[in-house]
Amino acid sequence: MRTHLRTLASLSTLLLTLAGCGGSGDPAAADSAASDPAPVEPEPVTIVDNQLSVGDLTFDIRSSGPDDGELVLMLHGFPQTNHEWRHQQRALAAAGYRVVTPNQRGYSAGARPETVEDYTLDLLVADIVGMSDALGTERFHMVGHDWGAIVAWGVAAEIPDRVISVTPISVPHLDAFARVLADPQSCQPAASAYFDMFVQPNSEDGFLADNAAGLRGVYAGMEADAIEEFVRVLGTKPALGSALNWYRANIENRQPTAPALGSITVPTMFVWSDGDTALCRDGAELTGEYVDGPYRFEILEGINHWIPDMAPDQLNALLLDHIGQYSER
Repeated sequence: MRTHLRTLASLSTLLLTLAGCGGSGDPAAADSAASDPAPVEPEPVTIVDNQLSVGDLTFDIRSSGPDDGELVLMLHGFPQTNHEWRHQQRALAAAGYRVVTPNQRGYSAGARPETVEDYTLDLLVADIVGMSDALGTERFHMVGHDWGAIVAWGVAAEIPDRVISVTPISVPHLDAFARVLADPQSCQPAASAYFDMFVQPNSEDGFLADNAAGLRGVYAGMEADAIEEFVRVLGTKPALGSALNWYRANIENRQPTAPALGSITVPTMFVWSDGDTALCRDGAELTGEYVDGPYRFEILEGINHWIPDMAPDQLNALLLDHIGQYSER
């Protein structure tokens, strides 16, 4: 219908021009229109690879957008890297935000402690607080997917006065998640059965065998170059073993071992997809009970767990709307 209307409008303009009617029949107006400059295309967003030191750790980060823009920290999940946010980083930077996407603890070669105890949730949260300090930013927005969502929930609970808005993706509030994991009537215990394998010592070996065939299989459906980038960073035993330490340090008998987070008071948008076989609907729906601040729950239909990769346009629109609503600029 819209195409039909545009065609009719173009035809009407052409007929008026040929008949000498209206402004389009005025030679001076035509000359003026011909001299109007062509619309200027926006500058392409540049993403810069850099490093950021927090205490004794050095994190690989990607930065984009103006230095004086409002900071948006984007936290990847397992088994991905900051490359997960390539589509969202460009969209937010183009909108004027300063976007920083770190490779988190264990994923950055310079931030890879050796013991399992070095990957507890409190330390993962402290890393993000330290990053915001190192970036010289008191208040910031956060977006996190998968394990990055859990860390984002933790930061929002730990330092709410510094978080402008938070957008956890896929993983519900950790207290809601623990609740459904303990519920035999929920599908979540079965959906999380893979925890039993992930927490085993040397479980990374199975992922890395046969040129990382198991790891590559996790990414089915993603862009080929994205898969290669994830494997480039995580395709060694030290790297993937450190990433799996997040599970080993924070899960026991399929239950999170971190203390309860309590209610979240900052503006929150939780994004979940109904094609996610790892995270059941009941935990997603319960999450609202654990947010006392402004809350928005968005469901993406027909999308699997990898929302930033598989539904970039939908997610970008949601992020721009939510973050823009609470922007302090």
